[in-house]
Amino acid sequence: MSTRVLLVDDHPVVRAGLRAVLEGLPDISVVAEARDALSAQQRSRHHDIDVVVMDIQMGPGPTGIDATRAIRAAGGPPVLILTTYDAQSDILSALEAGATGYLLKDAPEETLRQAVLDAAANRPVLSPQVTAQLVMRTTKPASALSPREIEILKLAATGASNRNMAKQLFISEATVKTHLVHVYNKLDVDNRTAAINRAREQRII
Repeated sequence: MSTRVLLVDDHPVVRAGLRAVLEGLPDISVVAEARDALSAQQRSRHHDIDVVVMDIQMGPGPTGIDATRAIRAAGGPPVLILTTYDAQSDILSALEAGATGYLLKDAPEETLRQAVLDAAANRPVLSPQVTAQLVMRTTKPASALSPREIEILKLAATGASNRNMAKQLFISEATVKTHLVHVYNKLDVDNRTAAINRAREQRII
């Protein structure tokens, strides 16, 4: 019996391409598609889905990570993230949300096939690039940014002020400043712009 896939991506052309690839692989069939996080959550409630293949960024509204968290919290099928994003912040957020695997879209077809089958069987799946990011974080724990520090750095990269970040995160401006100081120390920089650039260079954000 084929592994039944719910394919989630906001770009119709990308969905069509992925469907063609997946349908051409042995033991896999795409039984449903969704173009956003909310429709993915709704469709995943059906009992004919073995695994959800999910992108991260899907335009305005909830992300693929939000959908993954909701699907897993509701006892839904395993989720395999299939995306072009390999930043530590995305990887960590996806895994914390309950994703069973994280694969990049440039993966070879046989790697994709095995990842879908493994994820459907609740076996963890990580692409070599993702594994390298996690190993880097593990082997350099003193310099690894905490989830909150990454969150603040991502907001800073949008141009948000300390006051705006404090409001969005429901913390004080003093706490924001403290987190930024820790970020600067860990990244060996002395200002916000340099921190953002360094974090992008190291694929942290």
